[in-house]
Amino acid sequence: MEVAIRKMGNSQGVLIPKPVLAEIGLDGTADLQVRDGVIEIRAVRRNPREGWADDARRLAAQDGDALMWPEVANDGDDALVW
Repeated sequence: MEVAIRKMGNSQGVLIPKPVLAEIGLDGTADLQVRDGVIEIRAVRRNPREGWADDARRLAAQDGDALMWPEVANDGDDALVW
């Protein structure tokens, strides 16, 4: 696909069509690298549970981890790997 390079303030940029961004799942932060004269743009993949363990510890310290549904037991939760 041929695209135009446009002036954007003191920089230059390329407008990437929305369907192209959707195809690679890019909707926020991107990883941009230059290799052998090629510009590579990749979607940044993060662990979807990043920070959960720390948040759970913080809630427990504030007694904010009470059972929301007492009828659902937490047996075996301590064996889960974060």
